Amino acid sequence: MWWRDHGTALLPLGGLFSAVRIPGYLVHAVAGCHRTESGDEFLAHSEHVDEFLEQALGGGPVICDPSHRRYYSLVPASMPETWSRAQDDWRVIDVDCLGRGSHLDVPKVDAVDFNPATWSSYWSVPMSSPGALCAALDVARLIAAARHQVAEPEA
Repeated sequence: MWWRDHGTALLPLGGLFSAVRIPGYLVHAVAGCHRTESGDEFLAHSEHVDEFLEQALGGGPVICDPSHRRYYSLVPASMPETWSRAQDDWRVIDVDCLGRGSHLDVPKVDAVDFNPATWSSYWSVPMSSPGALCAALDVARLIAAARHQVAEPEA
C-alpha cells in the first residue's frame, strides 16, 4: 500500500539489511563528475553515476535520494557493528552507516530512473535478486577513493 500510494515505503534497518549513507558530492567526485554551473549535478550526471556505482559496487543495490543529494548502498545487516572503527573516520565526511533503530525510505522496485519532475528517490542500482547486497569492502573502498578524490586539489 505504501509503495502504491507514496512511491516509497519506510523500512526498518538492521534486520535484513543496513544502509550506508553517502553524500552525493563524494559519489559524484569519485565517479569523475564535476559540478555543473547550475549546481544540478544529479540532473546532469545521474545516468553516468548510476553506471559507475553498478560497476564499483559489483551490482549491489543503491538508492539515490536526489532531493537530499544522497546515496544509500544496501549492505549486510552486520556492517554497522563490524565496521564501527571506520565509521568514526567516515562521519567527518558525512558518511553514516545506518542499522538498528534507523529507517530508510525505499522506492518501488520499478523506480529505476531519475525523474527531474519529482526528484523522488529511485534505484540508482536496482536490486538484482532478493538478499543481494553490496559487499561491505566494496563500499569501504568507494568511500576511501571518494575521500581521496575530494582531498586532492584540482589541477
